[in-house]
Amino acid sequence: MGTVVLVHGIGNLVRGVPPEQAAELKATAAAERLRKGLSAAGLSHVPLPGLVMAYYAHQLTDDYRPEQQSADAAALEDLTRAQEDEAWEWLETAGAVRPREGQAAMLSPLRWAVNRIVEQRAGDARPAARKRLAELLSRLVVATLQDTDAYTSRPGRRKAVRATVARAVRDHGARVVVAHSLGSVVAYETLHAHPDLEIDLLLTLGSPLGLPAVLRKLDPEPTAGRGARPPGVRHWVNIADVGDLVAVPHELGGAFPVDVHATTDIGLFDPHTLGGYLAAGLTAAALAPHFGD
Repeated sequence: MGTVVLVHGIGNLVRGVPPEQAAELKATAAAERLRKGLSAAGLSHVPLPGLVMAYYAHQLTDDYRPEQQSADAAALEDLTRAQEDEAWEWLETAGAVRPREGQAAMLSPLRWAVNRIVEQRAGDARPAARKRLAELLSRLVVATLQDTDAYTSRPGRRKAVRATVARAVRDHGARVVVAHSLGSVVAYETLHAHPDLEIDLLLTLGSPLGLPAVLRKLDPEPTAGRGARPPGVRHWVNIADVGDLVAVPHELGGAFPVDVHATTDIGLFDPHTLGGYLAAGLTAAALAPHFGD
């Protein structure tokens, strides 16, 4: 039975424990969700492979200390000017429009735009549910922009994160990499930076690779707006939830040589988490053929 390396995405910093323990906790939680996915796909008889989490969240911050227990969550209003510009570019890609004068009332323009996206996607939901979804999507925007900046803004940090992922793949002889959210950017760059890594399947979930701001920062830089396939990847499958705000534009904007694009529905209030994707039958079905020796 082979090993599958998971590459997590945004918002995965675990405080209070060392990185090795955080990786084990994340892998254990992922195994439980994938077991549900196999059941949903009618594949309960398929044994789980070994799951290893390439944990790098602690490398995105300069002040990480294992003994820290919590950190204050940032809000849309805390974004830098550059991040705010990227947020507008992103939200407009997802179908939002900028408010006309006086339209946003007491809300910030970005928060108003997020609320409009919620109305488009969950207009028939109760007000409390819409408010909850708006807060969830707002946190998603902030975490994605800030974690992406934390990864791409420091060459040394970027190299260290990619080394963490490459080591997990190499040390375990993994032939399957499952990369979620920002992790799909990390995995894509890692597999380019370490062409000796040969992968039977790269499975990207909820990937922001097609976002204009991400494309501009990729290493290697896309040519004529198109990213190259990592040399050691035999097969690439990309799965996106129909309501995942991070996974826009659809099918990574047609900018990457993906073999199979597919969409799923992991729930209105769980449109982006790794656990939600792993618990989906579509994800489990894509992985199961690669669980053998």
